[in-house]
Amino acid sequence: MSAKSPVIVDLKFIPEEVEAALAGAFPGREVIDLADPAHQERDLSGIDYAVVWKSAPDLFSRAPDLKVVFSGGAGVDHVLTLPGLPDVPLVRFVDRTLTTRMSEWVVMQCLLHLRQHRAYEALGKKHEWRDLSQPEAADVTVGIMGMGVLGQDAARKLAMMGFKVIGWSRSKRVIEGVETYDAAGLDAFLGRTDFLVGLLPLTPDTRGIFNATLFAKLSRNGPFGAPVFINAGRGGSQVEADILECLDSGVLGGASLDVFEREPLSPESRFWDLPNVYVTPHVAASSDVRALFVHVEHQIARFESGLPLEHVVDKVAGY
Repeated sequence: MSAKSPVIVDLKFIPEEVEAALAGAFPGREVIDLADPAHQERDLSGIDYAVVWKSAPDLFSRAPDLKVVFSGGAGVDHVLTLPGLPDVPLVRFVDRTLTTRMSEWVVMQCLLHLRQHRAYEALGKKHEWRDLSQPEAADVTVGIMGMGVLGQDAARKLAMMGFKVIGWSRSKRVIEGVETYDAAGLDAFLGRTDFLVGLLPLTPDTRGIFNATLFAKLSRNGPFGAPVFINAGRGGSQVEADILECLDSGVLGGASLDVFEREPLSPESRFWDLPNVYVTPHVAASSDVRALFVHVEHQIARFESGLPLEHVVDKVAGY
Protein backbone atom coordinates (compact mmCIF):
# COMPACT_ATOMS: atom_id res chain seq x y z
CA MET A 1 0.00 0.00 0.00
CA SER A 2 1.29 3.49 -0.83
CA ALA A 3 2.04 6.10 1.85
CA LYS A 4 -1.20 7.81 0.93
CA SER A 5 -4.36 5.80 1.49
CA PRO A 6 -6.22 4.76 -1.66
CA VAL A 7 -9.68 6.15 -2.30
CA ILE A 8 -12.67 3.91 -2.96
CA VAL A 9 -15.09 5.26 -5.57
CA ASP A 10 -18.56 3.68 -5.66
CA LEU A 11 -20.75 6.07 -7.66
CA LYS A 12 -23.88 5.09 -9.55
CA PHE A 13 -23.43 7.98 -11.99
CA ILE A 14 -22.99 7.93 -15.77
CA PRO A 15 -19.96 5.60 -16.06
CA GLU A 16 -18.29 7.58 -18.83
CA GLU A 17 -18.45 10.75 -16.74
CA VAL A 18 -16.88 9.05 -13.74
CA GLU A 19 -14.14 7.51 -15.88
CA ALA A 20 -13.34 10.85 -17.51
CA ALA A 21 -13.32 12.68 -14.17
CA LEU A 22 -10.99 10.12 -12.62
CA ALA A 23 -8.30 10.93 -15.18
CA GLY A 24 -5.92 13.07 -13.16
CA ALA A 25 -8.00 12.94 -9.97
CA PHE A 26 -6.42 12.08 -6.61
CA PRO A 27 -2.78 12.44 -7.69
CA GLY A 28 -0.41 10.20 -5.76
CA ARG A 29 -3.19 7.89 -4.62
CA GLU A 30 -4.55 4.65 -5.96
CA VAL A 31 -8.21 4.95 -6.95
CA ILE A 32 -10.33 1.84 -6.58
CA ASP A 33 -13.34 2.32 -8.86
CA LEU A 34 -15.79 -0.41 -7.88
CA ALA A 35 -17.46 -0.10 -11.28
CA ASP A 36 -14.36 -1.82 -12.65
CA PRO A 37 -14.91 -5.62 -12.63
CA ALA A 38 -11.24 -6.03 -11.71
CA HIS A 39 -12.07 -4.73 -8.22
CA GLN A 40 -15.09 -6.95 -7.54
CA GLU A 41 -13.12 -9.21 -5.19
CA ARG A 42 -10.66 -6.55 -4.03
CA ASP A 43 -9.71 -6.52 -0.36
CA LEU A 44 -10.80 -3.07 0.85
CA SER A 45 -9.50 -3.30 4.38
CA GLY A 46 -7.01 -0.68 5.54
CA ILE A 47 -8.46 2.02 3.25
CA ASP A 48 -9.33 5.41 4.76
CA TYR A 49 -11.69 7.06 2.28
CA ALA A 50 -14.77 6.21 0.20
CA VAL A 51 -16.79 8.39 -2.19
CA VAL A 52 -20.28 6.94 -2.54
CA TRP A 53 -23.61 7.44 -4.22
CA LYS A 54 -26.17 4.64 -3.97
CA SER A 55 -23.32 2.25 -3.29
CA ALA A 56 -23.43 -1.51 -2.87
CA PRO A 57 -25.00 -2.63 0.44
CA ASP A 58 -21.89 -4.63 1.36
CA LEU A 59 -19.47 -1.71 0.95
CA PHE A 60 -18.91 -1.02 4.63
CA SER A 61 -18.43 -4.68 5.50
CA ARG A 62 -15.81 -4.89 2.75
CA ALA A 63 -14.14 -1.63 3.87
CA PRO A 64 -14.13 -1.83 7.67
CA ASP A 65 -11.34 0.69 8.30
CA LEU A 66 -12.75 3.84 6.68
CA LYS A 67 -11.98 7.14 8.39
CA VAL A 68 -14.23 9.42 6.25
CA VAL A 69 -17.17 8.74 3.94
CA PHE A 70 -17.97 11.30 1.24
CA SER A 71 -21.45 11.52 -0.30
CA GLY A 72 -21.47 12.04 -4.05
CA GLY A 73 -24.33 14.53 -3.73
CA ALA A 74 -25.97 16.99 -1.39
CA GLY A 75 -28.33 14.30 -0.12
CA VAL A 76 -27.13 11.68 2.34
CA ASP A 77 -30.19 9.55 3.12
CA HIS A 78 -28.93 6.88 0.71
CA VAL A 79 -25.78 6.60 2.86
CA LEU A 80 -27.47 6.76 6.25
CA THR A 81 -29.57 3.69 5.42
CA LEU A 82 -26.66 1.51 4.27
CA PRO A 83 -25.92 -1.49 6.48
CA GLY A 84 -22.91 -1.13 8.73
CA LEU A 85 -22.40 2.61 8.33
CA PRO A 86 -19.26 3.24 10.39
CA ASP A 87 -19.08 5.80 13.17
CA VAL A 88 -16.86 8.15 11.16
CA PRO A 89 -17.50 11.60 9.64
CA LEU A 90 -19.93 11.66 6.70
CA VAL A 91 -19.28 14.64 4.42
CA ARG A 92 -21.87 15.89 1.95
CA PHE A 93 -21.06 17.50 -1.39
CA VAL A 94 -21.46 21.27 -1.39
CA ASP A 95 -20.39 23.07 -4.55
CA ARG A 96 -21.36 26.00 -6.72
CA THR A 97 -22.25 23.67 -9.59
CA LEU A 98 -24.83 21.78 -7.52
CA THR A 99 -26.40 24.99 -6.29
CA THR A 100 -26.51 26.58 -9.74
CA ARG A 101 -28.03 23.51 -11.39
CA MET A 102 -30.73 23.20 -8.75
CA SER A 103 -31.69 26.85 -9.09
CA GLU A 104 -31.82 26.52 -12.88
CA TRP A 105 -34.27 23.63 -12.56
CA VAL A 106 -36.47 25.36 -9.97
CA VAL A 107 -36.65 28.60 -11.95
CA MET A 108 -37.35 26.68 -15.17
CA GLN A 109 -40.23 24.75 -13.60
CA CYS A 110 -41.78 27.89 -12.12
CA LEU A 111 -41.58 29.58 -15.51
CA LEU A 112 -43.05 26.58 -17.34
CA HIS A 113 -46.10 26.68 -15.08
CA LEU A 114 -46.31 30.48 -15.08
CA ARG A 115 -46.15 30.71 -18.88
CA GLN A 116 -48.63 27.83 -19.33
CA HIS A 117 -46.19 25.89 -21.48
CA ARG A 118 -48.19 22.67 -21.52
CA ALA A 119 -51.32 24.50 -22.63
CA TYR A 120 -49.45 26.06 -25.53
CA GLU A 121 -47.93 22.68 -26.44
CA ALA A 122 -51.45 21.24 -26.62
CA LEU A 123 -52.61 24.12 -28.81
CA GLY A 124 -49.57 23.67 -31.02
CA LYS A 125 -50.37 20.00 -31.59
CA LYS A 126 -53.80 21.10 -32.85
CA HIS A 127 -52.16 23.80 -35.04
CA GLU A 128 -54.27 26.33 -33.15
CA TRP A 129 -52.98 29.92 -32.88
CA ARG A 130 -54.50 31.31 -29.68
CA ASP A 131 -53.21 33.42 -26.82
CA LEU A 132 -54.08 32.73 -23.20
CA SER A 133 -54.56 35.27 -20.44
CA GLN A 134 -51.07 35.60 -18.98
CA PRO A 135 -50.21 36.61 -15.40
CA GLU A 136 -46.72 37.87 -14.63
CA ALA A 137 -44.25 36.52 -12.12
CA ALA A 138 -45.12 39.25 -9.63
CA ASP A 139 -48.65 37.81 -9.42
CA VAL A 140 -47.33 34.49 -8.05
CA THR A 141 -45.98 33.74 -4.58
CA VAL A 142 -43.44 30.92 -4.56
CA GLY A 143 -43.03 29.25 -1.19
CA ILE A 144 -39.82 27.26 -0.69
CA MET A 145 -39.69 24.56 1.97
CA GLY A 146 -36.03 24.00 2.79
CA MET A 147 -33.98 27.17 3.11
CA GLY A 148 -30.46 25.81 3.17
CA VAL A 149 -27.84 26.69 0.56
CA LEU A 150 -29.98 25.41 -2.31
CA GLY A 151 -33.19 27.02 -1.14
CA GLN A 152 -31.60 30.40 -0.53
CA ASP A 153 -29.99 30.48 -3.96
CA ALA A 154 -33.24 29.47 -5.66
CA ALA A 155 -35.07 32.17 -3.70
CA ARG A 156 -32.65 34.86 -4.87
CA LYS A 157 -32.93 33.83 -8.51
CA LEU A 158 -36.72 33.53 -8.43
CA ALA A 159 -36.90 37.00 -6.92
CA MET A 160 -34.70 38.31 -9.74
CA MET A 161 -37.30 36.95 -12.18
CA GLY A 162 -39.98 38.93 -10.36
CA PHE A 163 -41.67 36.23 -8.30
CA LYS A 164 -42.73 36.96 -4.74
CA VAL A 165 -40.75 34.49 -2.63
CA ILE A 166 -41.27 33.27 0.93
CA GLY A 167 -39.39 30.52 2.77
CA TRP A 168 -39.99 27.88 5.41
CA SER A 169 -37.66 25.79 7.55
CA ARG A 170 -38.14 24.09 10.89
CA SER A 171 -35.90 26.62 12.62
CA LYS A 172 -36.30 30.31 11.92
CA ARG A 173 -33.82 31.69 9.39
CA VAL A 174 -33.11 35.34 8.72
CA ILE A 175 -32.56 35.81 4.98
CA GLU A 176 -32.25 39.24 3.45
CA GLY A 177 -35.15 40.04 1.14
CA VAL A 178 -37.12 36.86 1.93
CA GLU A 179 -39.89 36.60 4.49
CA THR A 180 -39.38 33.34 6.35
CA TYR A 181 -41.42 31.07 8.61
CA ASP A 182 -40.51 28.39 11.12
CA ALA A 183 -42.30 25.19 12.17
CA ALA A 184 -44.97 27.08 14.09
CA GLY A 185 -45.75 29.21 11.04
CA LEU A 186 -46.27 26.39 8.55
CA ASP A 187 -50.00 26.95 8.03
CA ALA A 188 -49.53 30.69 7.50
CA PHE A 189 -46.74 29.97 5.03
CA LEU A 190 -48.87 27.48 3.08
CA GLY A 191 -51.84 29.85 3.02
CA ARG A 192 -49.77 32.38 1.05
CA THR A 193 -48.12 29.92 -1.34
CA ASP A 194 -49.22 29.57 -4.99
CA PHE A 195 -46.23 27.49 -6.20
CA LEU A 196 -44.80 25.21 -3.51
CA VAL A 197 -41.13 24.20 -4.00
CA GLY A 198 -39.79 21.27 -1.98
CA LEU A 199 -36.05 21.28 -1.27
CA LEU A 200 -36.11 19.43 2.05
CA PRO A 201 -33.66 16.75 3.14
CA LEU A 202 -35.18 13.37 3.99
CA THR A 203 -35.43 12.92 7.75
CA PRO A 204 -37.98 11.21 10.00
CA ASP A 205 -39.70 14.61 10.34
CA THR A 206 -39.91 15.28 6.59
CA ARG A 207 -40.83 11.80 5.36
CA GLY A 208 -44.26 12.04 3.74
CA ILE A 209 -44.65 15.72 4.65
CA PHE A 210 -45.95 16.58 1.17
CA ASN A 211 -49.35 14.96 1.47
CA ALA A 212 -53.03 15.70 0.89
CA THR A 213 -53.43 17.47 4.24
CA LEU A 214 -50.60 19.86 3.42
CA PHE A 215 -51.72 20.48 -0.17
CA ALA A 216 -55.23 21.40 1.04
CA LYS A 217 -53.71 24.30 3.01
CA LEU A 218 -52.07 25.94 -0.01
CA SER A 219 -53.39 29.21 -1.40
CA ARG A 220 -56.19 29.11 -3.94
CA ASN A 221 -56.07 32.87 -4.48
CA GLY A 222 -53.29 32.87 -7.07
CA PRO A 223 -53.77 33.73 -10.73
CA PHE A 224 -54.38 30.09 -11.71
CA GLY A 225 -56.63 29.21 -8.77
CA ALA A 226 -55.19 25.82 -7.88
CA PRO A 227 -51.60 25.72 -6.58
CA VAL A 228 -48.63 23.94 -8.14
CA PHE A 229 -46.26 21.50 -6.39
CA ILE A 230 -42.59 21.39 -7.45
CA ASN A 231 -40.26 18.88 -5.73
CA ALA A 232 -36.54 18.43 -6.26
CA GLY A 233 -35.67 17.50 -2.68
CA ARG A 234 -36.16 13.83 -1.81
CA GLY A 235 -38.74 11.39 -3.11
CA GLY A 236 -39.48 10.06 0.36
CA SER A 237 -40.80 13.47 1.40
CA GLN A 238 -43.83 13.14 -0.89
CA VAL A 239 -46.87 10.83 -0.84
CA GLU A 240 -47.42 10.11 -4.51
CA ALA A 241 -50.89 8.62 -4.09
CA ASP A 242 -51.93 11.93 -2.50
CA ILE A 243 -50.33 13.96 -5.30
CA LEU A 244 -52.30 11.99 -7.91
CA GLU A 245 -55.52 12.31 -5.93
CA CYS A 246 -55.04 16.06 -5.54
CA LEU A 247 -54.25 16.50 -9.24
CA ASP A 248 -57.39 14.53 -10.14
CA SER A 249 -59.60 16.53 -7.77
CA GLY A 250 -58.16 19.94 -8.63
CA VAL A 251 -56.62 20.55 -5.20
CA LEU A 252 -53.38 20.81 -7.18
CA GLY A 253 -53.33 22.46 -10.58
CA GLY A 254 -50.03 20.96 -11.67
CA ALA A 255 -46.73 19.48 -10.55
CA SER A 256 -43.07 19.18 -11.45
CA LEU A 257 -41.34 16.14 -9.96
CA ASP A 258 -37.65 15.31 -10.15
CA VAL A 259 -37.68 12.79 -7.28
CA PHE A 260 -39.90 9.83 -6.47
CA GLU A 261 -40.64 7.39 -3.68
CA ARG A 262 -39.21 4.59 -5.82
CA GLU A 263 -36.57 5.28 -8.45
CA PRO A 264 -36.44 4.75 -11.31
CA LEU A 265 -40.07 5.71 -11.79
CA SER A 266 -42.10 2.78 -13.11
CA PRO A 267 -42.97 2.96 -16.83
CA GLU A 268 -46.54 2.28 -15.70
CA SER A 269 -46.75 5.38 -13.49
CA ARG A 270 -49.56 7.79 -14.31
CA PHE A 271 -47.19 10.71 -13.77
CA TRP A 272 -45.63 10.16 -17.20
CA ASP A 273 -48.88 10.89 -19.02
CA LEU A 274 -50.62 13.57 -16.99
CA PRO A 275 -50.84 16.76 -19.06
CA ASN A 276 -50.18 19.06 -16.10
CA VAL A 277 -47.13 17.22 -14.71
CA TYR A 278 -43.46 17.54 -15.65
CA VAL A 279 -41.27 14.53 -14.86
CA THR A 280 -37.47 14.57 -14.82
CA PRO A 281 -35.29 11.59 -13.74
CA HIS A 282 -33.61 12.98 -10.60
CA VAL A 283 -31.39 15.31 -12.60
CA ALA A 284 -32.29 18.71 -11.16
CA ALA A 285 -28.86 19.00 -9.59
CA SER A 286 -26.79 16.16 -10.97
CA SER A 287 -23.31 16.24 -9.51
CA ASP A 288 -20.44 17.53 -11.61
CA VAL A 289 -18.11 14.58 -11.07
CA ARG A 290 -14.92 16.57 -11.63
CA ALA A 291 -16.06 19.15 -9.09
CA LEU A 292 -16.97 16.34 -6.68
CA PHE A 293 -13.47 14.87 -6.83
CA VAL A 294 -11.89 18.31 -6.34
CA HIS A 295 -14.10 18.76 -3.28
CA VAL A 296 -13.07 15.36 -1.89
CA GLU A 297 -9.38 16.06 -2.55
CA HIS A 298 -9.69 19.35 -0.67
CA GLN A 299 -11.40 17.72 2.30
CA ILE A 300 -8.85 14.89 2.46
CA ALA A 301 -6.03 17.47 2.44
CA ARG A 302 -7.69 19.29 5.36
CA PHE A 303 -8.20 16.04 7.25
CA GLU A 304 -4.61 14.89 6.79
CA SER A 305 -3.32 18.32 7.82
CA GLY A 306 -5.23 18.18 11.09
CA LEU A 307 -7.86 20.73 10.02
CA PRO A 308 -11.57 20.05 10.59
CA LEU A 309 -13.61 18.62 7.76
CA GLU A 310 -16.27 20.87 6.23
CA HIS A 311 -19.92 20.03 5.52
CA VAL A 312 -20.01 17.16 8.01
CA VAL A 313 -23.49 15.64 8.34
CA ASP A 314 -25.34 15.46 11.64
CA LYS A 315 -26.39 11.82 11.39
CA VAL A 316 -29.16 12.28 13.96
CA ALA A 317 -30.71 15.24 12.14
CA GLY A 318 -30.08 13.61 8.76
CA TYR A 319 -28.41 16.58 7.06
